[in-house]
Amino acid sequence: MIWNLDISWLMMAIAVVSILSFFLGMALDGVMGDDGFGAVGNTVIITTGFFLGIFIANSYGIYLRDLKLAIAAGLAGSFICLAMLAISKSVLARL
Repeated sequence: MIWNLDISWLMMAIAVVSILSFFLGMALDGVMGDDGFGAVGNTVIITTGFFLGIFIANSYGIYLRDLKLAIAAGLAGSFICLAMLAISKSVLARL
């Protein structure tokens, strides 16, 4: 789905997701504190996880023609990615 977009639409999608992820990353930086990755680090992780979640859903044959389903798959991917990295960071800090 996302790979069939024109380059201008793809860049616009990346920009919109990055801007919204920055707002969320700043909020999560305040909540997570030392367990987080900073505002910019959270933004990069959330943005990467969003598009990785969409890519994984497409690779499993789930066609994301509905925008609501695509957003749900992207958000699930971003929060799973952020949670796994935060858990691994906290585990490594306690060793």
